[in-house]
Amino acid sequence: MKRPAQSSKQDDKSKYRERVYEIVRRIPRGRVMTYGQIAELLGEGYTPRTVGFAMHDADDATPWHRIINAQGAISTGGVVLPHDKQQRLLETEGVRFDKTGRCDLQTFLWIPKDQEPAAEGSQKSLFKRKSSPKETKR
Repeated sequence: MKRPAQSSKQDDKSKYRERVYEIVRRIPRGRVMTYGQIAELLGEGYTPRTVGFAMHDADDATPWHRIINAQGAISTGGVVLPHDKQQRLLETEGVRFDKTGRCDLQTFLWIPKDQEPAAEGSQKSLFKRKSSPKETKR
């Protein structure tokens, strides 16, 4: 007997979200990942926006507050009350924000060790850290 189409769609959505949550649950305290970074890890069918939508349904075991935007800022101001809850949760874990509400991704971005960075020639990869001033050749 075949399942109804609606049930199949729900199963697909659930699997989609669970793949996001599996990564998010691995982020250590005091570190963050970006929506785009997670989308890149998961591959085709995932975008930063859809990762954000998946996070709306995260359970209490999923540290949703460790996901921020590509500028190092929070994006939940209009969604979560109080509006600064995400930033305050991250600050309790040691993540520091500047006056503009951004954290230094060079310092706090978490890159899973078991995930290979995108190919060296890829300009869009979110897994390449900028060179520190000491490493820059003149």
